[in-house]
Amino acid sequence: MAALGWLTGWLLPRRRSATARSVLAGEAAAEAARKSAQENEDALDAPGPPAEPDFPVVGDEKAAAFFDLDNTIMQGAAIYHFGRGLYKRQFFGKRELARFAWQQTWFRLAGIEDPEHMQEARDSVLSIVKGHRVSELMTIGEDIYDEYMAERIWPGTRALAQAHLDAGQKVWLVTAAPVETATIIARRLGLTGALGTVAESVGGIYTGKLVGELLHGPAKAEAVRALAAAEGLELSRCAAYSDSANDIPMLSIVGYPYAVNPDSRLRKHAREQGWRLRDYRTGRKAAKIGIPAAAGLGALAGGAAAAAAIQRRRR
Repeated sequence: MAALGWLTGWLLPRRRSATARSVLAGEAAAEAARKSAQENEDALDAPGPPAEPDFPVVGDEKAAAFFDLDNTIMQGAAIYHFGRGLYKRQFFGKRELARFAWQQTWFRLAGIEDPEHMQEARDSVLSIVKGHRVSELMTIGEDIYDEYMAERIWPGTRALAQAHLDAGQKVWLVTAAPVETATIIARRLGLTGALGTVAESVGGIYTGKLVGELLHGPAKAEAVRALAAAEGLELSRCAAYSDSANDIPMLSIVGYPYAVNPDSRLRKHAREQGWRLRDYRTGRKAAKIGIPAAAGLGALAGGAAAAAAIQRRRR
């Protein structure tokens, strides 16, 4: 069975410990990422506006950078944007669309990842993509990136990634999003590759089962460790970037942790640890509670409008 990924599926049998599942998910993500990196080397976009970090050291082959995706490189959550694209292509109905709209609205307003919402999103996408061909979803994913994701890339974080590339370092996305979606985004941004949630496929068709678990929290740290070992990197010379306190395990294992557009818990932790902070959101409210204010209100309005439209149709 080939291992590819979507943000859905069931956890491995409970007899396996959470640590074992995290290690398996991390190793699977690292293997998939290394395979996809070869295809990304020649696809470089123009760099964003200057916003370089305090380093990197040019030519340090033992160093690399690891970037979270949702609310770090891109506004909002990739899986919800992907859901919108699948709805447009009639993969599911209005009820599921309303759920995706609400989850995205909550995520944008709260600025944090809710485990219950993440599991709902995972289960929703499982029922949608199970039985579909990997190649079909990859092709659709390219179009969805252009439709919903490209305009939501944070220029400041994009510039940070470019600074590492300009220094001759590899740059990887590390995300709970499907590895296929993450790979598309990494290629479009000219990054080295992506570590994402990996799921099984048989004969190029999704089975609906994850390899390990969602690449989230401790699993991200395991993925980074596995990739660093395979690539011959020294984590003490590497950098990691994230907006979420859920990624403290990943941030804690590198020598240069950055809190980017941080939620309140991560901001507090970063200040206590003396970590670097970067915030590319606008407005005093965003600085306080961890959201882009105008974007959050827009998401709320969009979610409310979708729900209202569905209610009207039911009457």
